[in-house]
Amino acid sequence: MLNDGERKIMTQPADRIDEVAQRRAVIAELKEQGVDVFGSRFQVSHSTSELIRLYDEAEKAGTQSGMPADWTFAGRLVARRGHGKAGFGNVQDLAGRLQIYVRKDIIGEEPYALWKKLYLGDMVGLEGQMFRTDKGEISMRVEKLTLLAKAVRPLPEKWHGLQDIETRYRMRHLDLIVNTDARQVFLNRVRMIRVLRNYLDDRGFLEVETPVLHAIYGGASARPFRTHHNALGMDFYLRIALELHLKRLIVGGLEKVYEISRVFRNEGVSVRHNPEFTMFEAYWAYADYQDMMNLVEEVVGQMAMALHGKLQIEYQGQEINLTPPWRRISFRDALKEESGIDILELTTLEKARAVAEEHGVPETDRVSIGKILDSLFSRYVDPKLQQPTIIYDYPLELSPLAKKIPDQPLLTYRFEGFIAGMEICNAFSELNDPEDQRARFEAQVEAGKAGDEEAHPIDEEFLAALEQGMPPTGGIGIGIDRLCMILSNAASVRDVILFPHMRLTPEMRAAAEEEGS
Repeated sequence: MLNDGERKIMTQPADRIDEVAQRRAVIAELKEQGVDVFGSRFQVSHSTSELIRLYDEAEKAGTQSGMPADWTFAGRLVARRGHGKAGFGNVQDLAGRLQIYVRKDIIGEEPYALWKKLYLGDMVGLEGQMFRTDKGEISMRVEKLTLLAKAVRPLPEKWHGLQDIETRYRMRHLDLIVNTDARQVFLNRVRMIRVLRNYLDDRGFLEVETPVLHAIYGGASARPFRTHHNALGMDFYLRIALELHLKRLIVGGLEKVYEISRVFRNEGVSVRHNPEFTMFEAYWAYADYQDMMNLVEEVVGQMAMALHGKLQIEYQGQEINLTPPWRRISFRDALKEESGIDILELTTLEKARAVAEEHGVPETDRVSIGKILDSLFSRYVDPKLQQPTIIYDYPLELSPLAKKIPDQPLLTYRFEGFIAGMEICNAFSELNDPEDQRARFEAQVEAGKAGDEEAHPIDEEFLAALEQGMPPTGGIGIGIDRLCMILSNAASVRDVILFPHMRLTPEMRAAAEEEGS
C-alpha cells in the first residue's frame, strides 16, 4: 500500500517532485498492483543492430511484409515522446538503439498504462514487428511490453553527454550507458585481446596461469605492493611482472607459453600509469629478440586491421602508420642523435653523475648508471618516438634479465617498442646463464642499498631453475592498456580501464576513517 508521503509525492506538480522519491513511489504503486517490477528471464531473439539489418535486407528484397511479428529484444529506455494513445521511444542495448512505436489499441490497456509509468533508464523487453516510419526510420511496432527492471535513479540530466571526467571514471556504469564512445573503447579492448590470443594459439603457444602472490618479487624494475598471509604467517608481494614463473615453465619443457593478466606496481598515477594494469608476456624457446620484433609488428598490425580495417590510424590528431617493418634504431644511436651523449663513455657512476648534473637529471635518479640513462632517454628520446619505433640493444645496467651482446658486453639483446611517445612493449633474448644472472641479481641488491627503490632481490628458486638448463629463449611483454589507448585514440589510460583507481573523495575518506575508528 502507498503511504501518505508517497501518495503526496504522486500528486505534487512535476517541477516540485524529487525524482528519486517519485520513482520509488511509482515502484511501490506498481508492486501494489501486482506488477513484477524487477522482472525475470526474458528470451531475446535479436539485438537492435540485427533487427535493423534484417529488416533493411528484407526491404531491399521486397519480402518485408512476410517478416515475423514476434521478434524480441531487450534494453534500456533512453528516450520517449508522444502522448495520448500512442507514443515513440528509443531502447538501447549493447549493439545500439532501436526506435519503438507503442499503441494502446495494439498492446492493450493495462500494458499501455504500464508504458506511461516508465521512466528513462528503465529496462524493458519488447516483442513486435519491424516497419519503417514515414520519416524513414526502421522501428518496431510493439505488440508485447515486459518490464524487466525499474531504475530508481535517473540518468544524468543531459544523459546523452556525460562529460565530467571524475564522474565517468567513478561511475563507469553511467559512462557506459550514456557514452557510445566509452562502450566502443571497451569493445575494442575485448577484440584486441581476442586477436592476440588467436595469433598465439595459431602458432602453438600455450596460455597458462601463474601466481599473483610472490614471496619474492622480480621480473621488472618496480616497487611492489605488500600484503600478509595470515595462515602462513608471512608477507607476500603482488607480482610486478609475469616473467620469472613463465621462464621456469620454459625450463620445464613448455616451449611456447604466454599469459595475459594483471600486474601491480606501487608507483605514481598519471595519464599513462595505473597501479594495476594488464600485461601480456610470451616466451618462445629457441627464438630471440629478433623474432619478438617480428611478433609485435605482426600482432599490432592484426589488431589495427580488426578494429579499423587499415594500418593507418589517428592518435590525438596525429596519423600513425603501423605498417611493418617499423623503424629500428639502437639505444646508443637514438640517445646520441638527440642529446650528443654516448652511453659507452659513461663507464663509471662518477662519469654518469657528472653528465646527469650537466643535463639536469633529478637527484633521485642519480643513484645508478641505469637510472641516469633511463632518465636521459625519457627526456630526450621518448617524446620523439611518435611513429612506431623499435629501440634495441639496451645498456646492461637497464637490463638485468637480458643476454649480453658478446662483442659489446656493456649492451644487451633487448628492445622496447614505442608508439606515440609511449613504450608499449619490452623484449629480450633471455639471459639463460645462471652465473651471469646471479651476478646481475647481486648488482640489483647493491643498487637497492644505494637507494634504488625499484631494484629487486635475488630469487633463488628462479636461479635453481636456470641451473637446470634453459634453452635460448625470446621473451616479450606488451602493455595492453597503453596499446588500447593508441588503437582507441584515448588520451588517458583511465579511459581504457573499466575501473581505474581514484583518490578518495573527502566524504569517502571521512566515512572510511569513521569506520576504522
